[in-house]
Amino acid sequence: MQFVDTHCHLQFADYPLDPDQTLKDAARDGVTRVIAVGCTLEDSKAAVEFAARHDNVWAAIGLHPHEAEHYVDNPKSLQEFRDLANKPKVVAIGETGLDYFYEHSNRGDQAKLLRFQLDLALEHNLPLIFHVREAFSDFWKIFDEYKSASQRLTGVVHSFSSGPDDLKSIISRGLHVGLNGIMTFTKRGDQLEAAKAVPKELLLLETDAPFLTPAPFRGKIGESKYVRVTGEFLAKLRGESLEDLAKTTTENAKELFKLT
Repeated sequence: MQFVDTHCHLQFADYPLDPDQTLKDAARDGVTRVIAVGCTLEDSKAAVEFAARHDNVWAAIGLHPHEAEHYVDNPKSLQEFRDLANKPKVVAIGETGLDYFYEHSNRGDQAKLLRFQLDLALEHNLPLIFHVREAFSDFWKIFDEYKSASQRLTGVVHSFSSGPDDLKSIISRGLHVGLNGIMTFTKRGDQLEAAKAVPKELLLLETDAPFLTPAPFRGKIGESKYVRVTGEFLAKLRGESLEDLAKTTTENAKELFKLT
């Protein structure tokens, strides 16, 4: 039985555990593939380097909406970021999106940075990893501007924690849904209903390590091995066998991100 952690940050400079040992521990629990996801230029570079050192790791390069004010008027950094898309084992652009919960950067700058990364993904025919928090209305307005693009946008709404209505909007656009440890400790029934309703062909598993460690391990540092714990919870929630869930989500990840 194999699992894929489609979203983690083991390459972060301040990741508090030994990343190499974390990968070994994950492999023992059947997590055979990992995508290290960037949020800034520096940790996107680190993700590329981390992937280059490990056969079972791939990189996603991204500029998080929180960071938008640092990049939108910085052409040198944007060009450095653009150059990363040509590096080996880069399989996605993101995480990128809109975050209106914190608004560490203003909405206009977030939108500009999102469009920059949408264009880059189309240029390189790469899927996207989206971070959308309390901003779906504006996000869809921008996303739908690209409906006439010669190549259809593909990707995943990472760390999905909304309800059935937002899920329907995601599904209607053919995007995947990334579920993580939030589902194991949420008190919101609409989140669980949505998790049950994700079509199996669009479902991905992730950890967002070092964040969002699933129950019953809350308080510990997030690791890629915990993707199996989330998988066990979701299999029970959805009335599926763990084996089927593992097989389906692994094949989904391999297809979307073109993993070997």
